[in-house]
Amino acid sequence: MTPHTGIRATTLVIAGLVSMGLSWLLLRWVTSGGAEMPPPGWIAIAVMVFLGAGLLVAGWQVRKVRDGRSDGTVSPLRAARTLVLAQAAALTGSVLVGWYVANVLVLLPNADVQSQRDRITPFVLHALVALLLAACGMVVQWWCRLRPRDDEDVEPPA
Repeated sequence: MTPHTGIRATTLVIAGLVSMGLSWLLLRWVTSGGAEMPPPGWIAIAVMVFLGAGLLVAGWQVRKVRDGRSDGTVSPLRAARTLVLAQAAALTGSVLVGWYVANVLVLLPNADVQSQRDRITPFVLHALVALLLAACGMVVQWWCRLRPRDDEDVEPPA
């Protein structure tokens, strides 16, 4: 039996692709009726950066305790919550990347017009920040991983 390894990168890629596909279909349907997509709010970037930074700080504290280098204590419950938050951030980031890329794909056929290029730029920036959020989640999940004990290193004979 293999131990649970957490969220995998393939899971994030699949979630992002499904999000992108469904979002593209929805956005194409909405814009086919003549509606325009609203630009993304800049507050979203601030929120994603804030969440990623806070997650890295919390994960670093758990990592220090895990490695035995901390003066303070982090309760097991707090460490578990940090791990769950990291996994949620990774999944959320990947789904948001899909959403923002779908917006770019819908605007891309008209990218030869300067006004449309100006609308694409914020979506690309949001997608990059969402990708960073997903990366922060994966890094913190890795930091929260417990190392195997010495007695767990040896495989039992079959």
